[in-house]
Amino acid sequence: MTRNCLILGSGRSGTSLTAGLLARAGYFMGDQIDEAGLRAANPKGQFEDHEINAINEDLIGPPMRAYRRRLLTKLLWPQRRRDLKIHYPQRWLAALPPSVSLAANPAIVQRIEAVTARAPYCFKDPRFSYTLGVWRPLIRDAVFICVFRHPAITAASIVTECATARYLSDVAMNREWALRIWYDMYRYIMRVHYPAGGDWMFVHYDQLMDGSRLDEIERRLGAPVDRSFADSTLRRSRAAGAVPARALSMYRRLCGLAGYREAEFDA
Repeated sequence: MTRNCLILGSGRSGTSLTAGLLARAGYFMGDQIDEAGLRAANPKGQFEDHEINAINEDLIGPPMRAYRRRLLTKLLWPQRRRDLKIHYPQRWLAALPPSVSLAANPAIVQRIEAVTARAPYCFKDPRFSYTLGVWRPLIRDAVFICVFRHPAITAASIVTECATARYLSDVAMNREWALRIWYDMYRYIMRVHYPAGGDWMFVHYDQLMDGSRLDEIERRLGAPVDRSFADSTLRRSRAAGAVPARALSMYRRLCGLAGYREAEFDA
């Protein structure tokens, strides 16, 4: 029997690749997937549904604004971000500590119930890195696939995406903040979501590209993987520059959970 699936992890880490591998497996992925939204960063598609994104945006919005107000009162926000302007809704670029909790009002609960009624489903959104706790009581028999890659590679890809994608034309991004986004998303997963239990599968981007975890994905989900989907020519970003020790420590932990061994962790 095919199991439901939620795909999470930092944007630009392989979440679209994972969803693409499952796009032909018979899953409901949403009624409002924008197939016209192909672009250089995701030439094969993002596999994100507008309603799923909107639900997660609405969940992150209030605590994000409250967190920003707290930082302003401490005079930290303008100091840490005086050269960075991020406009929302694009909260896949949010950076929130585990102390920030999310909650749903009855209207959002109804929206989640509506989309999860179409089983088996496979929903992909980096924002699940923060919102999974709200969705968890309303989903059934799901595998949580957490996708990741080296923080330096992800940061480089985020910076490039913000500099070249039209939909992010009003976002000013830098490498320091992109690394913060990477770290905060996985810190939230590892401190809030993963300890809460469930059936988790941690997968490194390279394990998808070389096919070494595809058999396990099929086994865990009971769904076929499209082995022709991964395209090695799309592996364009490279690790460069120093990475904070805390991010490297988090990366090592994720690699351990994925059973992935990289020759140089500090590349």
